[in-house]
Amino acid sequence: MKKPYSTFIKWFGDIDMQDMADVGGKNASLGEMSQYLQSTEVNIPGGFASTAEAYRTFVSENDLDQTIREELKQYKNGTQDLHETGLHIRDAFKKGMIPIPIAKEISTAYDRLCTQSGVKNASVAVRSSATAEDLPTASFAGLQETFLNVQGKEQLMDMCKKCFASLFTDRAISYRDEKGFDHLEVALSIGVQRMIRADKAGSGVLFTLDTETGFPDTIVINAGWGLGENIVQGTINPDQYIVFKPLLGQAGCTPILEKILGSKNQKMVFVAKNGNRVKNVQTTTEEQHSFVLSDEEIIALSEGAVRIEDHYKKPMDIEWVKEDETDNLFIVQARPETVHSAAQKGLFKSYKLKEKNANPILKGVSIGSAIVHGKVRHVEHISDLETLEEDDIMVAQMTEPDWVPAMKNIRGIITDSGGRTCHAAIISREMGIPAIVGTEVATNVLDEGKEITLSTARGQEGAVYDHYLDYEVDEVDLKELPDIDTDIMINLATPDTAFNWWQLPIQGIGLARMEFIISNHIKVHPMALLNFDKVIKESDRKKIRKITKDYKNKGDFFVNKLSDGIAKIAASQYPKPVIVRTSDFKTNEYAGLIGGKDLEPQEDNPMLGWRGASRYYSDEYKDAFALECKAIKQVREEIGLENVIVMIPFCRRTSEARRVLEEMQKNGLERGKYGLKVYMMCEIPSNIILAEQFARYFDGFSIGSNDLTQLILGVDRDSTKLNYLFDENDEAVKISIQQLIQKAHKMNSTVGFCGQAPSDNPDYAEFLVRSGIDSISVNPDSVVEVIKHIYQAEVNNYSKPV
Repeated sequence: MKKPYSTFIKWFGDIDMQDMADVGGKNASLGEMSQYLQSTEVNIPGGFASTAEAYRTFVSENDLDQTIREELKQYKNGTQDLHETGLHIRDAFKKGMIPIPIAKEISTAYDRLCTQSGVKNASVAVRSSATAEDLPTASFAGLQETFLNVQGKEQLMDMCKKCFASLFTDRAISYRDEKGFDHLEVALSIGVQRMIRADKAGSGVLFTLDTETGFPDTIVINAGWGLGENIVQGTINPDQYIVFKPLLGQAGCTPILEKILGSKNQKMVFVAKNGNRVKNVQTTTEEQHSFVLSDEEIIALSEGAVRIEDHYKKPMDIEWVKEDETDNLFIVQARPETVHSAAQKGLFKSYKLKEKNANPILKGVSIGSAIVHGKVRHVEHISDLETLEEDDIMVAQMTEPDWVPAMKNIRGIITDSGGRTCHAAIISREMGIPAIVGTEVATNVLDEGKEITLSTARGQEGAVYDHYLDYEVDEVDLKELPDIDTDIMINLATPDTAFNWWQLPIQGIGLARMEFIISNHIKVHPMALLNFDKVIKESDRKKIRKITKDYKNKGDFFVNKLSDGIAKIAASQYPKPVIVRTSDFKTNEYAGLIGGKDLEPQEDNPMLGWRGASRYYSDEYKDAFALECKAIKQVREEIGLENVIVMIPFCRRTSEARRVLEEMQKNGLERGKYGLKVYMMCEIPSNIILAEQFARYFDGFSIGSNDLTQLILGVDRDSTKLNYLFDENDEAVKISIQQLIQKAHKMNSTVGFCGQAPSDNPDYAEFLVRSGIDSISVNPDSVVEVIKHIYQAEVNNYSKPV
């Protein structure tokens, strides 16, 4: 005797996370947010879910249990491959009939949804929600199907059967086998949700942590025009926005750390003819060169995401859409993030190429943090997967969900398209396989069988190198590091790696080099941006036009890019101090920037020439220094990162100190106002001889040992002929450092050390501790060894000043 039918439909407003076994993770989450978060301005489109009982009744009424068992048996005993097995089971589901009681409940609920929407045959999204998905130990993201712009009851019933069938996609079967789930115990709930139209607006995916490092204080948003499937599938390179969570909601702050414009060359829109529901169309030039979201919308979306994260008390993976007619932002899915949440806390693993000057042959968006070797294998169709081997690096235009079972053991993934939240990125994280996405040209540049080195250890930018390059791996449990009395900070060159080091036991950043942001991310001489008509070479003019094409004011390009870079570095250690050194290029280095050759003088000895402080008040450069000040002011006062300390390099005389501070004040940076501190690099003998006088102008000193050694010993630090004389351990250098510390402390000024010596030689760190240094700033990969060495010195009672 068959069981009597139970209720097969539940509305989102009547379910919550307690109903996961009945409606699956996705639908339970939509119900949870509908019940508890709608009042906090998190918009959830209305809808309903079929129950697990509806699925089981469908399977039972159509006698599918036996079909499933027989097909899986043939797969497991090797008489049938995975693809055939999934295809046979799915075909059986699609041929089945939805039992009348279930069809009636779905039909009635759809009528009610149409009435609520005020539209006959309202458009809905039909999403699958497996009852075992989105658990802390497993994420079933992307394993089942979603159908968009479904209209009318006939189409709805057809899509419901396809949803049921998608429980047995190849990737879902393989994933359940891997995670140990019983195929017949898992059920599928169908979510029917009011469709949010975004033909003229946009949609996307966000994570409430940094997807590559697990840094918990950021929100990473990907956005594209139209519906969000192109972002999930990786068929476009989307916009990316990074938002700093701790400053959200603070008056006067707009904590957007970075905005990267994606190419977004197509969008998915509604279509209602020829049986199609959606289609991809080319985006306009204006759309490709415009951000999908305004700053206000980025902040509003981020605030909603934080409310969701706070409610669930865990990092979240969220899909969102902006409605055409109302411009309202809606959350259409939210699930726990599983990769970093499941990672072992405190275990710090870092990779480093031994060849420091290796040049990449290809760059893209970095996924993961590792270095691997492998041979290029091009994959265009599922049939190509048969030749994949364990030492291969898969290269494709984009990945397909059905490829997942064959991707488990490969070394890496490289794609032409996609962003941080695309399918290839999600799968690579879950499998622990490094990937580089959004290269645009990988399939054309990388030849089949080519031996390459893939590195995702450089932060946001991944790199591919020719041949197999040697690298080293360091793994340490940070919880086992000893506590020391001296503040250890890090030197940082590029914002791309800033989030890599958030777990290190450090007290901030002792040296963030502005010139690296300029040379790597801006690439143009600032005066060439301000005086474009003075750039003589047409090739330079062409490059500048291309780089600044999205800016009416070329100076704004410099300010925004520099501000983004500084902000990411400052956010990585907030609220700990981050000392940002203003630009310290030499004339030959400035000349190497685009447009710089026409603007820089020839100097026989640039090391001792027009550099540092002497530029900032000069008529030839002070307008460019104003851009630097504007960027710092933007970081501190608009974004809200007041932990930024400004440091002035190569300040030869106290009169220069006064003039530089005057220029800063003209540009809105006044020492002491809004807590602004200004430090100076101590790298010239005059800085030590007149330390008490310099201390009247600056709040602290940071010793740059390279220049200090050069000027005390009279040795050009770039001279190969005299490199045997260049020694930071020289007694004269060490005595000078001790004298500075004594004089500065007498004036209540702090002294840090940001030179290379402690990174190369931990014994030098011991000398600094004994001399009474307040902080030591080292390269990130030297932190662990320096801490261990200083701890041993303190144990041996060597930490007292000599």
